[in-house]
Amino acid sequence: MDHRKPLNPIGTITRGTTGFNRLRRCDRWLVHQEATRRALHAGGSSALALDVGYGASWTTTVEWARWLRRVRPDVHITGLEINPALLQEPREGVNFELGGFELAGYRPNLVRAFNVLRQYDAAEVPAAWELVCSRLHPEGLFIEGTCDEIGRRCCWITLGPEGPRTLTLAWDPFTVTKPSDLAERLPKILIHRNIPGEPIHELLRQADAAWEHAAGWSPYGPRVRWRQAHAMLKQAGVPVLAQRRRLRDNVLTVPWDAVDLPA
Repeated sequence: MDHRKPLNPIGTITRGTTGFNRLRRCDRWLVHQEATRRALHAGGSSALALDVGYGASWTTTVEWARWLRRVRPDVHITGLEINPALLQEPREGVNFELGGFELAGYRPNLVRAFNVLRQYDAAEVPAAWELVCSRLHPEGLFIEGTCDEIGRRCCWITLGPEGPRTLTLAWDPFTVTKPSDLAERLPKILIHRNIPGEPIHELLRQADAAWEHAAGWSPYGPRVRWRQAHAMLKQAGVPVLAQRRRLRDNVLTVPWDAVDLPA
């Protein structure tokens, strides 16, 4: 029996665009993170993942479900959409319900909200974060991010109940010229802070510099070149976080403290 209290969806109706395989870079990254495994296996016999603002189609939610089931085959996945006109019928074991940042009264293990807050005012982001984080399982994880229309450039923030933890930039090695090309797809909380003197601007500057210094590795392909650039960043003291395994994407993850906004 469902004992959730009825709640009015909290949020704003946005454009709702989506597309097949659009969020693949985040999906690939997510299933190889220890934090994801901890979140999905917390709480014992059942786990719930919510995709907030899945948009005009079931595609990215169902694709996400396929990835998450590699980590925990019995995980329950529900898509939440604030626009009643976009509600979907159940598909491949995924349910779709009316809901927003109040999470429809659930206390999930994992939450994703992609390309939603990008359409909000930056001043509204902290309140949305706080609301979602307050409703997570104590060991839960929240992924909030943005990508381009076909998912070649993708940026996301991971948050726990206590708030933001990491920032990740991921891109197609063969279609992005330099790391700072992702600036236009930074999450809303950061995109307007990409100016000299701000930590995110400095991170992108350092990433571009390392990429240029690794130009000698270009004949071996952009993935090898980025691995060298990534190592250079670490040697230079940038607090880059290690990836558990090599991915086909170029990826840069740093602690949130490395790009946190000045007090």
